Amino acid sequence: MTMTADSPRDTPEKISRIKTFEQDFATKRLRSRRAWIIGSVLFLVAFALTSWLGDFFKYTQVSLPGGAREWRWIIPAGIPRLGEYISQTIPTLRWDSFGSDFAEWFWRWKIWGRLLVETILIAFMGTAFGVFGGFALSFLAARNLSPNKWILWAARRYLEIARTVPELVWALIFVFCFSVGPLAGVLAIGLHATGSLGKLYSEVNENIDMRPLEGVKASGGSWFDQIRYGAVPQVLPNIISYTLLRFEINVRSSSIIGYVGAGGLGQEFRTAMSFQEYADLSALFVIIVLTVMIIDYGSEKLRHRMIGMEART
Repeated sequence: MTMTADSPRDTPEKISRIKTFEQDFATKRLRSRRAWIIGSVLFLVAFALTSWLGDFFKYTQVSLPGGAREWRWIIPAGIPRLGEYISQTIPTLRWDSFGSDFAEWFWRWKIWGRLLVETILIAFMGTAFGVFGGFALSFLAARNLSPNKWILWAARRYLEIARTVPELVWALIFVFCFSVGPLAGVLAIGLHATGSLGKLYSEVNENIDMRPLEGVKASGGSWFDQIRYGAVPQVLPNIISYTLLRFEINVRSSSIIGYVGAGGLGQEFRTAMSFQEYADLSALFVIIVLTVMIIDYGSEKLRHRMIGMEART
């Protein structure tokens, strides 16, 4: 039987509690609405300010077909130029001469293939350094695992510096130190990957169940034993996933840092842009896209196999 507010069984105390609950709910709902409105206004103000600073409202002069010049909003004025640039990168491929046209498009395939292998090896070596450094420092940078607050502070600051500086800047520094070549690229990728992976690994470490570590400690295990037998088995699947993802990211990064002389396909991007060889740019873009797609597919299969998901998919 449904009880109503007028039921004889509703005591004054119960009615009072219901009214108090309704008043509290209305107050919290009003506060929530105010917070949402204030947040929305702040977001719109920040968005408008950022758009203004980013020249989204800028006007520029454009040349009309008749020779006259006119002021127009920069975004619609620049979109046709983007289409013109893309059209220049599209090669001429005819069905009756597809073989020769395709060969002309990838006319430097031997050099590009060698540099692609170099790019992948730079990414692999840099990822390996990043995994070693990030994995070791992640336990020192985790609040629930670090031995003391000073080690925690030092580990976190090091990881912040390593990942805050972009790979391209690290590459410039290492090119200055060790001259041009793959070594600078490996060090740049490895140092930045250490900071990025160390941050991700440490966040995984902070979400583990501490009871296995307490059991190892109660049995006389050292801090290293607690990490080895209590923490690592819990975080290993996430470590593998983040590592494979980072390798894919590093392949893309290593194809760009060569622009400053750190090895890989980046130097070909620089040459093609300097000589305005737009067809070469599109060929290099296709190579990078296909490589990343293959690595992504292989990483997914490898990750599923290593964490035991293959049988469930």
